[in-house]
Amino acid sequence: MMNLMLLLQDTIPAAVQDTSAAAATGAKEEPIRFFEMLMNGGIMVIPILLLLFFTLYVIIERAIYYNKVTKHNEALINDIRFQLSSGKIEAAQMTASKANTAEGNILESGITLIGRPLSEIEGMMEKQTNVEIGMMEKKLGWLGLVAGTAPILGFIGTIGGVIVIFHTISVEGEITIDTISKGLYQKMISSGLGLVVGVIAYSAYHYFNVVIDNFSLRLQRQAIQFINAITTGK
Repeated sequence: MMNLMLLLQDTIPAAVQDTSAAAATGAKEEPIRFFEMLMNGGIMVIPILLLLFFTLYVIIERAIYYNKVTKHNEALINDIRFQLSSGKIEAAQMTASKANTAEGNILESGITLIGRPLSEIEGMMEKQTNVEIGMMEKKLGWLGLVAGTAPILGFIGTIGGVIVIFHTISVEGEITIDTISKGLYQKMISSGLGLVVGVIAYSAYHYFNVVIDNFSLRLQRQAIQFINAITTGK
């Protein structure tokens, strides 16, 4: 029993000291600063970050634009159809204009030519559809450019990291963790950031193209309904 008490007397203070030392060590650990970590990726991090901000701007701007012009109003074609059947061409044109959407613009372009040959009406609506699709595709080419450029810039940063490693080795004359860690750090940050930005731009580019394709199909159906409305009155 006496030996057990002596053992506890020796063990408890030692444990307390170890805990205090661990706490002191933990208190000295500094939190990782994300921005400072990125800046350690070398000079190529700056253009990659600029591409990231530009990509986010294009994504937000295009999303807002699509949300505005692709709004679907099922009652629009029905109202126009009713007004045309009643002979109210000006009212139908005004209804299409007030919609302030791509569908409304295309229907308005067809309504303005009512009374002309059907081929002219279809041709005008097709031209207006191409204009609306062109406006939707605007700026998407920039996303495709960023998707290809950002990973390449990251690769250039990787090459810069390799150069730093070999330069440090040539100066110090030996290979240690310290001599290669800075170069590896630069390589991994620049290449990783470039890939992340490229993936964001690539995904947004193809997602928006899917949105445009689906909307184009809907416009074609809308045009067919309009043509039927002015030819058959249904």
